[in-house]
Amino acid sequence: MKWVTLISFIFLLSSARSRDLQRVARGAEHKSEIAHRYNDLKEETFKAVTMITFAQYLQRCSYEGLSKLVKDVVDLAQKCVANEDAPECTKSLPSIFLDEICQVEKLRDSYGAMAGCCSKADPERNECFLSFKVPQPDFIQPYQRPATDVICKEYQDNRVSFLGHFIYSVARRNPFLYAPTILSLAGDYEHALQSCCKESDVGACLDEKETAIREKAKKVSVKQQYSCGILKKFGERTFKADKLAVLSQKYPKAPLSEILKVLHDINGIYKECCEGDMLECMDDRAELMTYMCSKQDVFSSKIKHCCEKPVVERSQCIIEADFDDKPEGLPSLIPRYIEDKEVCKSFEAGHDAFLSELVYEYARRHPEFSTQLILRVIKGYEVILEKCCKTDNPAECYGGAHDELQKHIEETQGVVKTNCELLSAHGEADFLKAILIRYTKKMPQVSTDTLLEIGKKMTAVGTKCCHLPEDRRLPCSEAYLSIVIQDMCRRQETTPINDNVSHCCSDSYAYRRPCFTAMGVDTKYVPPAFNPDMFSFDEKLCTATPAERELGQMKLLINLIKRKPQMTEEQIKTIADGFTAMVDKCCKQSDIETCFGEE
Repeated sequence: MKWVTLISFIFLLSSARSRDLQRVARGAEHKSEIAHRYNDLKEETFKAVTMITFAQYLQRCSYEGLSKLVKDVVDLAQKCVANEDAPECTKSLPSIFLDEICQVEKLRDSYGAMAGCCSKADPERNECFLSFKVPQPDFIQPYQRPATDVICKEYQDNRVSFLGHFIYSVARRNPFLYAPTILSLAGDYEHALQSCCKESDVGACLDEKETAIREKAKKVSVKQQYSCGILKKFGERTFKADKLAVLSQKYPKAPLSEILKVLHDINGIYKECCEGDMLECMDDRAELMTYMCSKQDVFSSKIKHCCEKPVVERSQCIIEADFDDKPEGLPSLIPRYIEDKEVCKSFEAGHDAFLSELVYEYARRHPEFSTQLILRVIKGYEVILEKCCKTDNPAECYGGAHDELQKHIEETQGVVKTNCELLSAHGEADFLKAILIRYTKKMPQVSTDTLLEIGKKMTAVGTKCCHLPEDRRLPCSEAYLSIVIQDMCRRQETTPINDNVSHCCSDSYAYRRPCFTAMGVDTKYVPPAFNPDMFSFDEKLCTATPAERELGQMKLLINLIKRKPQMTEEQIKTIADGFTAMVDKCCKQSDIETCFGEE
């Protein structure tokens, strides 16, 4: 089987030949989109990506059932290659796939309300189907690996079918994972089998490699869903600004013209991937890869060795490549953007072009900043110019912009420094408690379990990022915190928390994290009535493991703050210490429950 395995480029770590990716424009270039993609991808890769697309929409269907749908689409593609003018051949790829899904017998029996999507017109029909994708499907049984002798023989005897089942299995469990990533994972799995089936302990070898593959799939899926969420929530302008900052940081020697060309292309590709249009997502990313390696000297000295590798290894290599070194002797931006008395002329003549160039110039000088911080600095500068360019003496007005913008940098550096010092001094358990206290006060309406989940994720960010070198802590911390916040905001859309959270989630992408950091106690919150059952303890506490006892203490802490959000740090510490002392005392007594009752 010929696999074109192309790792999806999270956060735009790639570049491409400039072309208009809008479907209408492409339609003029190719009479039949399905014939075009079939010719580009070739039969086996086309089949694989078609299986991925169906498995992600129809997560309950069997491999055999989906194979029939794949055959229908492949037959149509081959027909259209022979005759692009045939009536069915001019339809867009999403329409072809959704028409096929809507012809499935008893669709409503298996998928319920999702079948109602078929009555909608495109593109609303696709939006409807996307809304029914289940990110972590509990109706799919956990993967059970066959016996080691069986799995090696299956792979060796029928490699195509074996890898086809793997792709199906990953796609239906990860309905938002981009097709290039799934094919990359299939390549990783194949390498694992080729290596492990030669080992004496095949099972132990596969256990280790499968764990790494699962972790990779999870990590990449989270980042891809984050990117799609930002594009959907804040639109193309914000999305492109964020990606422009990333590209400029990673490829600081590339000229702005090349960076903007890539940015134009990549925006269309992300839309395809996020809309579930996996054939176009796959094919256009393949072109990205080809272009990137044809002009590697323009973009980065760090990817040369990547482009000498086979496609699977090359893709992973590029995504993990370091930022290129900054060009030496880059001049200060202050003379051009703050000391120049004609700044307003440039700003007013081409607002977006002026700011895009500034994002590029600022980001390529600051790989140690997060993209969100870069956008806050640029937005702050834009606000200053909008105000100053209306005054009688603009140059005098914006002359103090540097000091004003420095406040954004100092705030972010301060947050990272404070939290990393807290984690270092007190350890993960106390750090988690501090996070839980902060966020329970900010959003006491959230369930105890969800607050614990958020707290643990934020603690994991600290653990991951605070051990990095100084110049990587800030971008690491804010990038991962932004993903946690995005997940929180996604829940807020379906289950509103409070006005403060709603404001922070919707107001500005760049200011989301500082908005949550600065958020105070929810003054509109009305605590629930006191429920003694929440604070009743029994002898199970005495037989609990240290981890279970710690969890019990944290739940007690959350429930107390939900009922008394104005509690001071000192009061909280007194109660926490009291809980520990109570458990230590009562667990030594003969009548444990009476002791707990009295305490």
